[in-house]
Amino acid sequence: MTNSIELSRRNLLNMAAGTVAAAQLGLIARARAQGTSTANLSGQVRQIRAGRLDVGYVEAGNPDGMPVILLHGWPYDIHAFTQVMPLLAAQGFRVITPYLRGYGSTRFLRDDTLRNGQPSALAADIIALMDALGIHQAVLAGFDWGARTADIIAALWPERCKALVSVSGYLIGGQEAGKHPLSPRAEQSWWYQFYFATSRGRAGYEANRNAFARLIWQTASPQWHFDEATFARSAAALDNPDHVSIVIHNYRWRLGLADGERIYDGCEKRLAVAPTIHVPTITMEGDANGAPHPDPAAYAAKFTGAYEHRLIRGGIGHNLPQEAPQDFARAVVDAARM
Repeated sequence: MTNSIELSRRNLLNMAAGTVAAAQLGLIARARAQGTSTANLSGQVRQIRAGRLDVGYVEAGNPDGMPVILLHGWPYDIHAFTQVMPLLAAQGFRVITPYLRGYGSTRFLRDDTLRNGQPSALAADIIALMDALGIHQAVLAGFDWGARTADIIAALWPERCKALVSVSGYLIGGQEAGKHPLSPRAEQSWWYQFYFATSRGRAGYEANRNAFARLIWQTASPQWHFDEATFARSAAALDNPDHVSIVIHNYRWRLGLADGERIYDGCEKRLAVAPTIHVPTITMEGDANGAPHPDPAAYAAKFTGAYEHRLIRGGIGHNLPQEAPQDFARAVVDAARM
């Protein structure tokens, strides 16, 4: 356990810091009750060249603190963490939240690069970002695509992952696994994956991406009463020129309907055996998650190091960090201590 993450050894736990943290928690509690966010991160975005991308990201906290990288999902963006970031920054962490490829201000450096939504490609993006920022190891935490990305990094590059917080647990899959049919009810919950497999689906998403995102937010988090400003802040990230291509490729690749890139074949071969994850991990689930997600009992054995699962009650849906920011931030702090 390093000095940068051990709370009992830091001056941040003096009375003044405690007062600030308490005030932040109070703001977050009110924001959660009202379904609102407390900040707009768009004006704080920095850019850095990392691998194949010019990555947009926001950063907060102690530049010398233990790095925490927060990873959003689809169709969400960095604003899923507006209420989590100040809590972690107040505890001395260096908090970094990037736009994934196809979102916000993140752009490809070359026009001829395949707009690849392959999960291992997204994981490689984060490794490249860590290299560009001079970060050897970080706590990785995310939900949806972000949780899958963090899981893959923890499995393939465990030396880069200090600890893991993964909403909905173990999300590593592959094209072989995607060939096996699920129950009719489970298949029904993936309706948009099959829609995206068609040319009509691609055209429909291109024309109606905001309406589509709103529908996913509502069905995935049926008890989250977000307001229009909260939705609009995140929906703006979907205007990225590569967004539709990345999303469509991601879901078609999962079904074996689109090829990936050969440079990721080695990663995919290792992921195809559903490798165990050895780094300290906390998995989380909301009690009202309306999106497809595995049963925690089905993946518990995949985490072979220090491990804990937390069910967050109170009508919490798929976007757990935005709906329950205190619980998510607490999981990050606790995972870093494990």
